[in-house]
Amino acid sequence: MYSHQYLAGDFFHDIYAKKNIVSVLERELASPSWKREVVNIGGVTDSYQPAEKTMRLMPDILKLMIRHKTPVIISSKSDLILRDYDLIDELSRITYVNIAETVTVADEKVRSAIEPNSAGFELRMAVLREFAKTNASTGLHMMPIIPYVTDSTENIEAVFSSAADCAVSYVLTGTLYLRGNTRPLFLDFMKKTYPAKYDVFCSLYAAGAADKGYKTELYAKVNALRRKYNLSSDYSTPMKEK
Repeated sequence: MYSHQYLAGDFFHDIYAKKNIVSVLERELASPSWKREVVNIGGVTDSYQPAEKTMRLMPDILKLMIRHKTPVIISSKSDLILRDYDLIDELSRITYVNIAETVTVADEKVRSAIEPNSAGFELRMAVLREFAKTNASTGLHMMPIIPYVTDSTENIEAVFSSAADCAVSYVLTGTLYLRGNTRPLFLDFMKKTYPAKYDVFCSLYAAGAADKGYKTELYAKVNALRRKYNLSSDYSTPMKEK
């Protein structure tokens, strides 16, 4: 939300689409100054959110990337990306491609509470499993880990175990950070959805980030499970190799 404050309307229901993105992108990729740097698609806004089902902007974007041999990182929470499997597979055989799925919780009840209308856990893992068959590197982004909601050993282990089964190239983790107009909205969500955890959560988030003691304990647990399942945190090596 904090990165979209310049847009009018309801953040959760009004979707702004860059309908001219293909023509603008084609002009930029054709420029003599373009050095085929890696393009990060979906770093702030998911390019495979539900509106893409009907708008179908990504297939033409991917065709441009293929034509201009431009490497990409695509991050999503959706399984809609499988619709464009063949195009992404083709691009991965020409240049570097990384497909990353954000997966924060294995429990579907919790997932539906914190990420309503998003793809379920198994659907997201299926995306990683399928793209592991291509020449793309694959990553699981367990971000954000929400204290007292998704930070249990059981949940982290369930996610990591599945990531290992999908042969992901790396796993990145990060703790929830509350900033700007996101903060009051999320605190209200915690109060309504997890009232028993609200006070301790507010105490932990006196500032924008969880306190150092909590994060030290959390990452000790995360790193122990990372070692158990032999999961790398290095996303740059696959990029260099490919």
